[in-house]
Formats: sequence, structure tokens, C-alpha cells
Amino acid sequence: MISRVSSRWLACSSRHGQHVSKRRLFVCCTNSFEYKVDFSERSSIKLSGGKYARLSDGCAVATLGDTSVMATAVSKSTKSSSNFLPLTVDYRQKAAAAGRIPTNYLRRELSVSEHEILTSRLIDRSLRPLFPSTYCFDTQIMCNLLAVDGINHPDILSINAASTALALSDIPWNGPVGAVRIGLCDNNLVTNPTRRELSNSDLNLVVVSAAKNLVIMLEGSANNVLQQDVLKAIKFGVKECQHIVNCINNLQKEFGKPKREFETKNVDDTNGNLETVIDSLCEIKLREIFTNVNHDKISRDTAVKDVKTEVFENLKSNFDNLNLELCSIIFDKVCKRIFRNLIFENDTRCDGRKLDELRNISCEVDLYKPLHGSALFQRGQTQVFCTVALDSIDSALKLDPMTILTSGINEKNFFLHYEFPPYATNDIGRMGPSMRREIGHGALAERGLRSVVPENFPFTIRLTSEVLESNGSSSMASICGGSLALLDAGVPISQPAAGVAIGLITNYDESDSSHIKDYRVLTDILGIEDYLGDMDFKLAGTKKGITALQADIKIPGLPLKIVMEAVEAATSAKHKIINIMNNTIQSSRYHILSCAQYFLISIIK
Repeated sequence: MISRVSSRWLACSSRHGQHVSKRRLFVCCTNSFEYKVDFSERSSIKLSGGKYARLSDGCAVATLGDTSVMATAVSKSTKSSSNFLPLTVDYRQKAAAAGRIPTNYLRRELSVSEHEILTSRLIDRSLRPLFPSTYCFDTQIMCNLLAVDGINHPDILSINAASTALALSDIPWNGPVGAVRIGLCDNNLVTNPTRRELSNSDLNLVVVSAAKNLVIMLEGSANNVLQQDVLKAIKFGVKECQHIVNCINNLQKEFGKPKREFETKNVDDTNGNLETVIDSLCEIKLREIFTNVNHDKISRDTAVKDVKTEVFENLKSNFDNLNLELCSIIFDKVCKRIFRNLIFENDTRCDGRKLDELRNISCEVDLYKPLHGSALFQRGQTQVFCTVALDSIDSALKLDPMTILTSGINEKNFFLHYEFPPYATNDIGRMGPSMRREIGHGALAERGLRSVVPENFPFTIRLTSEVLESNGSSSMASICGGSLALLDAGVPISQPAAGVAIGLITNYDESDSSHIKDYRVLTDILGIEDYLGDMDFKLAGTKKGITALQADIKIPGLPLKIVMEAVEAATSAKHKIINIMNNTIQSSRYHILSCAQYFLISIIK
């Protein structure tokens, strides 16, 4: 058995000799395996499988130190009624993984924690772009924390384990991806830093990359790090990810299942090339709508819906047994193509702005006297109302034991709560506990401001951000409004911070579907540019450096060149935004709260 395994490993090594030093096979039998991925002077990540959850479509375990995460992938064979991928990603951390008993009255895990939600979103954004665009089958990725040592972070392991599970399964997926965390300790870049190293790091950046150095996802926070250092960290992280990608590719060739076939809806040959008919009926009208700069969010959406209704009425009178669901898919496809083509043709956007132009911005502070601090930030049709409440240090947010073990944070005396009510987009909905999206956007805005808030501030700061209107980038508007509200409250932040969202429109080569032939980078995107575009790259920071970033990429990877351009565009835009904010308030209002008031706040408990 050992000799057979050795021969298989030697054969594998000879096919990929240039990467042998980064991958080593330790255990292998008919159904199980274990690979090791080495990094430069760092601990190795082990990827194993074939032992647990063998009834799932794919399963893998990733281990770093004594922290292990198991990921499973399951996808139904019957097609969902949705026209998009119904992907569910769940990450769970259990007290048993740390040898603990939950402290609640039932002594068992109850509701999902905020840290679990944020990690689930992190995994989702790392995997979703690489599913085929026509794959619409219910799919679930579950990541369970098997063991945690309190030293190594499990979120990176979750992404790598899920990537391995999908690669080994028969689920159609164009991966694999690799994920690493990059820290900046004493001006040195560190791969997968430990909790202690990360506590002294100026950068906490998660980089997810596919083969050929394509960036799939970025997320991180920074202590006002210079732009060139962040760009250097991104390049370094992408290079380190390639070791994991090469390892998973080897595993897939050796142990992976053949990918399943799946049915797709044909949008060209029903009723005699229906797409051509719909295109001829709506192209001129849609072009007029998307070039009319007098439209706002609601009027533009209404005009497009009216065209859609008119086209459907015309089709009903000319075609029998018309499939309205199919017509809707085709109309949306035509609408997206026309919207994107106009940007390439004119280098002008639907609201008349140039590619690098910001929307109109207005700021107000000190709106209501009873509040410690307040601000209203308006950017186009995105409006955010921010308030600051100061209380004694006893009101600091205490985290649960498992979150402390996995994140290394015991309590927070600065936190941001983000709300997105349905009226912000002229919708009707239920108000209740914050959903995943609200928690994620709030966490991003909090990271964007955390490094400018003084560490030893003797009070607890609760910053709230309520989105009153939304037409793109409300989380970045929360950073701008939050910075103004903190200044209004007299909090001595080091520098004002601002955030902006950068979009992307790409045009792929017809002869090579993986090669981007042309592209346009868009500054300060609208909601429709996010929905019909290929990227939502959010970046926040001060005039000096970067405090937070998050890249939501919707295509199967971006070349580093485009990522660098997006960072450059965001840096230029945030400088302009801060200049506008400085016209309203430039420094903290120390006179707003006197020493006596501070003292009363501290003893109010």
C-alpha cells in the first residue's frame, strides 16, 4: 500500500515539478488524503479529506496549528425556480471546538453570532464568482469549526476548506481558489499571522485568488496604512495564494469527481430567436432612457418597467404559448448589454457623469441639540443620518467567549450600528433584527473608522448610521457621515475619514472568454451600476492612508492591473470627498461636551 501511494505521489510530482517544494502528501489511502502547503518561514496549512461526511457531494478539512475547519458542499440535482444561483453559506463555531460549555441557560449553541455571520459572508464572496452563470441549483456550503487553539484564525481555513470541497465534488465550479491573511508587522509582510502578531499588525488583509494571479475577493482593515503598502500586500497575498491553488488543483486531478452535467435555459431558439425580436422592440427606447440625464433612480426604474410591459404586450399579440419567464430573462439580458455598451461607446454614465466624477455631496452637522453628535451626509440620492452617543466605559460591548477565542477581541468601546429601512429604496418591508447585509455593511463601516478613533478614549462610543435614501454605496456614506458625527461630538479622531465605491464594466474577448479585452473603471457608482456591473470595490481612509477595503467581484477574477487602478481611483476620490467634508467641520468640537458633562456621563450608571 505504501509503495503504491509513493508511486502515485512521484507521478504527480513529476507532472508538477516546479511546485513540489510547496506540496507534500503525508497520508493517502483509497478514500482519504492529506496534503501540506508550505509558506515562506510560516506554519503550513494541511488540507485533508475522504474521512468525514462522505455522503456529501464534497468534504474537506483545513488545519493550521491546532485549529481545524471542516467544509461540506451539497447541491440539489433538481433545478431551482430562481434565475440566479441560490447559494447558502453557513459558518458555525461551537464551544465544543474549544473544550468549553456554552454559558447560556440551555448550555447549547443558540442564535448565530455576528462573527459567524461576517465569516459566512466572507466565504460566500470568495466562492460565488466562480460558479457558472447558468447554474441555478440550490447549493449549500457548511463550514464547521472542529477545533480551535486560540492562536490561529479559522476564517482563512474555512475558505480553503470550502474551495477544496467544491473542487473535489461533482458540483460545477470553475475554481479552485486559495485564501491567505496578510499582516504588516514592523513594516514586514506576514502570511497568516497569529492572534498575537495580528494584534500588533498595522494591516489585516484577507486575499482570495484563483489561478493565473486573478483576484477573487479582498477584505481588510488597516491602521491608516499608505496606499503603496496596501498594494504591495495585495500582490504578495496573491502570490502566496497560488501555492494553495496549485495544491487543490493536484487534489482535484487525483481525487476529484467528474463534474455533473446540468440543464440550462436556451434563450435563443424559442419561438424563432426570441432574443432578436425583443432586442428590436426595446433597444431604441432603452438607449433613450439610459442617456437621459434627467432621470433619477425611481423614474429610470419606472421607465424601464414600462418598456418591459410594452414589449410583453406586443409579444403576446404575436406569439402563442409565450413563456413570460423566459421573456423576462431575455429582456434583462438585453437591458444589461445596452446599459454596458453605452458606457463603452460614450465614456459617459447614465446620469451624465464622467467615469471618474463624483456625485454632488452635501454635509450637515449638529442637527439636534440633545444628541452628543449628529451628521447628515448626502451623496447623490444616497442619504445617511449618523448619531453619536457617549457613555461610561462600563457600557463597552462584551463579546461572547467563542468570538474572543476566534477573533482575539475581548470588548469594544467603539462600535457602529447600521440600519437600512425599506423606505430607503421606496420599498415596503418588515422591520426587525438586523439581517446579514446590515451586519456586514455596519462591520465594514466600523472598520473604516476604528483606526482614527483614539484607542484610550475614556468613554464608550456608539455610532449609529440610518440610511434614509439609497442609490449606491450606503456603507461608504456611513463612514463619511460617521466621521462628521464623531467630530461634532467632540471625539478627538486623528483625521477625518471617507469612503467611496468603485465599479467596473468589462468586455471579454469573444475568442477567449477568460480574457478581458476592454474595461472601464467607474468612480462613486450608482445602484444600477452596481447591479449591472462587474465589481463593487469599497475603499475607505484618510488623506494619509487606507483604513478599510472590501472587493465584491462578480466575474471569475480580476487581473492585478485592474485592482491597482481601482485603488488609485478610490484614493483620488476620497481625497476630494474629505475636502468637501472639511468645509463643514474640520476638527473636533471640544466645547460641545465640557469636562463636567463628561464626568456626569461617566457616573450616570
